[in-house]
Amino acid sequence: MSKLFIPVIEGTVRPKRRSIHAARLVHQVASELEDVESVLVDPVDFPLPYDGNDPESKNPKYTELTLKADAFFIVTPEYNHSFPGSLKRLLDSELKNYVHKPVAFAGVSNGNWGGVRAIEALVHTVREMGMVATFTDVQFPHVESIFDENGKLLDEKYIERIQRAYKELIWMARTLQWGRQNLS
Repeated sequence: MSKLFIPVIEGTVRPKRRSIHAARLVHQVASELEDVESVLVDPVDFPLPYDGNDPESKNPKYTELTLKADAFFIVTPEYNHSFPGSLKRLLDSELKNYVHKPVAFAGVSNGNWGGVRAIEALVHTVREMGMVATFTDVQFPHVESIFDENGKLLDEKYIERIQRAYKELIWMARTLQWGRQNLS
């Protein structure tokens, strides 16, 4: 069975973002799974010239990643009960490449809720894009107590939570991959 390609998408470009630590951890866990190939998608590295879905408004490198992807794992901070505009812009740039592909979520916040409201807002968005949201989310509440300032994980329980989310995402990715290949 071939490896699944599952990009991990970091949700923000803000300086001093703590969510990048969570995104790196989610990517690290993916790199340890034998049936997964992954890449960390940092929106800082994928500039988009302007809002739109026409060829001139896309980043060719990101287009290639989304076309190849079998699934996605989005790691997003919560901003004002929702997700960052930089993530929305990235998602909006490649609508046709998301159809019938699953997505898992990790929410990050410095408060008690761990990004659950950002995830709730994302579910509506990805559903409209034709994606299928998994049900095993990962929350990183009080992110400053989960990682030190250098990004070192301080609570090993998060690895098991991420692995559980990947288990569901991989199952959904295999199922939808079969559907894309055999049903039209």
